[in-house]
Amino acid sequence: MAGHSKWANIQHRKGRQDALRSKLFSKLSKEITVAAKMGDPDPEKNPRLRLAVKEAKSQSVPKDVIDRAIKKSQAGEGDDYEEIRYEGYGPSGVAVIVEAMTDNRNRTASTVRSTFSKNGGNLGETGSVGFMFDRKGEVVYTADAGDADTVFEAAIEAGAEDCESSDDGHIIYCADTDLNDVSNALEAALGESESTKLVWKPTTTTELDLEGMQKLMKLIDALEDDDDIQRVTANFEASDEVMEQL
Repeated sequence: MAGHSKWANIQHRKGRQDALRSKLFSKLSKEITVAAKMGDPDPEKNPRLRLAVKEAKSQSVPKDVIDRAIKKSQAGEGDDYEEIRYEGYGPSGVAVIVEAMTDNRNRTASTVRSTFSKNGGNLGETGSVGFMFDRKGEVVYTADAGDADTVFEAAIEAGAEDCESSDDGHIIYCADTDLNDVSNALEAALGESESTKLVWKPTTTTELDLEGMQKLMKLIDALEDDDDIQRVTANFEASDEVMEQL
């Protein structure tokens, strides 16, 4: 299994036990507020908002928190948030993309830069590592959604480009612009997904040993700890043995 899906599984395991769920909730709420601000406050008429609400529900964000986040957009909150992408290299030359949503560009840039340098990485220019990733839609289903053939057929029928199945579940990829339509078609065929979102999918990966993975996770944990950072993606590859030792 490729690095990005392994990392999703680490985050998933981490997320279930995470005492800091409120931090995750606030990041998901921020995305909902901004999505509602940029389009219609009705998720059925606003694909980005619909996906944000779906992702929040998959992380067990309560309905009242979701409703409150949408109402905030109508009250004028979310006006000053700016979406910024940072790119750089982590330990062992791993490419890292950091997606932020901030009301203070200078503060966030300073924090991201210092976090990279303190953890054996360095921040680069926009575009310095982006060419190593493709922007894709990603829909994740648990293993009990069906066997590999069934899910693959449903994915192709829905207009997806690729499907990776393993004991951990199924990861379906599509063009970023097709995510709303593909996820709706998959929902009709397979039921509610575990996760539906836009991702950066690595086209090339860097193999890491246990020490390299530990250093990379330290950097990513430090980045994710910042309230302005919405998502971090890295193009690592690691063996199952290394992943089990983390």
